[in-house]
Amino acid sequence: MTDWKNPPKLFIPGPVHVLPDVLEQLSRYTLGHRGKEYSQLHEETITMLKKMLFTEQNVFISTSSASGIWEAAIRNCVDHNETVLSCMCGAFSDKWADVVKSCGRNVEELRAEWGQPNTVEEIDKKLATGKYAAITLVYSETSTGVINPVYEISKMMKAKYPDVLVFVDAVSAMVGMPLHFDELGWDITFASVQKAFAIPPGCTVFAVSNRAIAKSKNVKYRGYYFDFQEFAKSAAKNQTPTTPTIPHIMAINYQCHKFVNEGMENVWARHKEMGDYVRGWAKKNFALFAEEKYASNTLTTIKNTKNINVGEVIKAVQQKHNTIFGNGYDKLKDVTFRIAHMGDINMNDLRELLGWIDAELK
Repeated sequence: MTDWKNPPKLFIPGPVHVLPDVLEQLSRYTLGHRGKEYSQLHEETITMLKKMLFTEQNVFISTSSASGIWEAAIRNCVDHNETVLSCMCGAFSDKWADVVKSCGRNVEELRAEWGQPNTVEEIDKKLATGKYAAITLVYSETSTGVINPVYEISKMMKAKYPDVLVFVDAVSAMVGMPLHFDELGWDITFASVQKAFAIPPGCTVFAVSNRAIAKSKNVKYRGYYFDFQEFAKSAAKNQTPTTPTIPHIMAINYQCHKFVNEGMENVWARHKEMGDYVRGWAKKNFALFAEEKYASNTLTTIKNTKNINVGEVIKAVQQKHNTIFGNGYDKLKDVTFRIAHMGDINMNDLRELLGWIDAELK
């Protein structure tokens, strides 16, 4: 019987499992969001986030889902007569292209087959036309488990198209995989905290380049809630433009302390170890949906080569162990399934889960 007060342990690709010590941070006494205490919390948290993202530019926190920053990037940094190249390789990169259209901007689509990445060569060919003011990319496509070769793409763009703004959805990549914002030359990147930050959903961390802030000054009709100019003004006072979700920021602060103390290279290595383990199990029992060199280290999408009833296996594991993993997303439902391995999930958790799935497959 379903009981929301006794929820299952989550191995879906977000929200992911949250540890009790992180949940405790959400129960602290709150602060006045315009008081000195909040400014202290904000400054300390942003300082650590900048270290984690390897940037000396702007890092903001938005009380919204990451989808809000899809819109923010377009409304702030793309003028009404400019065109965006949307690189699409799955459900979420597809949705970002739809957001560009809904914001009244021009968009051209560069589509890769689901399960395949957007390539350097394809992007280079499109950008060579000189038609585009900005490009949208997804680092880790949560629907397919594919990572785009963002370091190679960024190197090419810095060398050949330095004036094109680069917007990168890092929702299921940030924290779990390398992200050197300044070195990459990106203009906007973002992630909601229910993924590798391992915090309940409710806010989004995003980095914005200085040139993106400058560009936004001259773009009309940016809106209010996601106006980068307002974020920048507030950030100068260690504040947010509107009332923030303070308990979440307390939890971000707590998690950032852990990540910084562990060292980001070690955090990334830990996620790779978990990714390798799940991929090894998937290859032994099924097959990977993504080519392994393009497979995410934060979640794995697995081909249902045995034609199992994915929904029934998920249901059985939940009934017996109060634990769930993910079905395939959208058109990949039942032909794939997904297992998250990010945040505070560890190797023992994964061994336990995969053992339970194995038991259902016998």
